Amino acid sequence: MYLWISIGLFLLFVSNVAMGSINGQAFMGDVSEMLLLMAAAGFFVAAILSAERTASQSKIDE
Repeated sequence: MYLWISIGLFLLFVSNVAMGSINGQAFMGDVSEMLLLMAAAGFFVAAILSAERTASQSKIDE
């Protein structure tokens, strides 16, 4: 779940950057771009830690 949220936020960031480079008008400002990228990175880290926890639990169960 965290990974899908991270992918969605990152795609929103990429679309904002692409719109800014194509049209010259991005729909987000600099600060909101930074916050969006930080949120995407945070959800990605949460997804990695969740996968690590699942892997270690399955290793313990074996």
